[in-house]
Parts: sequence; C-alpha cells; structure tokens
Amino acid sequence: MECLFVEYPKCSTCKKARQWLEEHQAAFKDRNIKEQNPTRDELKEWHEKSGLDIKRFFNTSGVLYKEMKLKDRLPEMSLEEKYDLLSTDGMLVKRPVLVTEKGITTGFKPQEWEKLI
Repeated sequence: MECLFVEYPKCSTCKKARQWLEEHQAAFKDRNIKEQNPTRDELKEWHEKSGLDIKRFFNTSGVLYKEMKLKDRLPEMSLEEKYDLLSTDGMLVKRPVLVTEKGITTGFKPQEWEKLI
C-alpha cells in the first residue's frame, strides 16, 4: 500500500519523517508542498477523513502564519474560508502530511505514523 508523503524538503522534521518511512520500508510517493500545494478539495477531504481539528492543518510556527496574524483571525473564519486560505500557499500547511488508506495525520509523531503504515 503506497501512501502520500507531503513534505517541504528543507524542513528538518520532514527529513526525519522521510528517514522514518525509509527505515520502515514504507512505499510512498512524495510531494513538495511548496511546489505543489494541496488543493482546497484535497485539504477538505484530508481534514474530514483525519478527524483532526482544522487547526492541526495550519503551520502555526511558520513565518507566513505569524505575518498574516492568523492566530487572531482564524477563530473568526468559517471552515470554508480556512480551506480556501490553506490552499493558497503550502507554507501555511502543517507538514509533513501523511495520507494513507488507514488515515491521515499532520506533523511527525512516530506513534501515530505506525498506526497508519
């Protein structure tokens, strides 16, 4: 079963996650989030299937998130507006994103990833 690994190659957490996937001999297709940002439809589908709070899909420690003052703006936005915003720039999206048949998660937590691989 091949999974989708959405990453930013310069990100140290993404590098660790890639290494983890390789060590666990997981079949995966990688996608550079900066070059191929997730679409609105993908983000909506991933969010719904993941069961995670939409905030988990935002890169809250990112420069762009802080520049846009999203901490203050997000609570006032509708879910649809959040999908639209996330789809505008891959650097707003929490990474890495792991998409498998068993589920979807953001960030790299080996315990969560083991359940999905």
